[in-house]
Amino acid sequence: MTRKEREEKALADSRQRREYELELAREKLPGREQLLLCGIDEAGRGPLAGPVAAGAVILPYGEDFPYINDSKKLTPAKRDEMYDLIVQKALSWSVGLASPEEIDSLNILQATYLAMRRAINGLKIRPEILINDAVIIPQVELPQVKVIKGDAKCLSVGAASILAKVTRDRIMEQYDREYPEYGFVGHKGYGTAAHIAALQAFGPCPIHRKSFIGHFV
Repeated sequence: MTRKEREEKALADSRQRREYELELAREKLPGREQLLLCGIDEAGRGPLAGPVAAGAVILPYGEDFPYINDSKKLTPAKRDEMYDLIVQKALSWSVGLASPEEIDSLNILQATYLAMRRAINGLKIRPEILINDAVIIPQVELPQVKVIKGDAKCLSVGAASILAKVTRDRIMEQYDREYPEYGFVGHKGYGTAAHIAALQAFGPCPIHRKSFIGHFV
């Protein structure tokens, strides 16, 4: 496949994901053509350390966003590029966080919901409907649609996943400078062999999730 063919495919795929999420929104709120649709996704539910992050983004109509996809399918360089594009062109965007302490006190699912509510509350424009990756967020008085693998199927959810992932990765890179012995810059807090070895050698640091590390220390 040539570069031009790859670009054309990326553009067609992104338009298809945009139309799919708009169809879901119109089914939920019939009679409306253009809705303020907000995509929601999280990053960092599984790591042993650091916050969980949630992205919320309202994309404009009439703009193309090729290469926006599930953040896990993109290279770090492409994620950074797409992050800048989303921040520049979104009608509104926000990232919410829940701390390791909140994860330990609430549990990871409830902390993820908290981060999502914070992201929604951080938007400068109130959306009319939320398209979420695989969840219905409690305590939110907005229509919601959950989509399994929504970050790969829906353009706005993919954009939200990029916002959450890039924001969280940058936070973990900052923590790496504060706690260099754990190698956070490489594994971002996930339970790699190197991270577990460092945890066993040095013990936990303040950003470790106590409810996650009991098997290792």
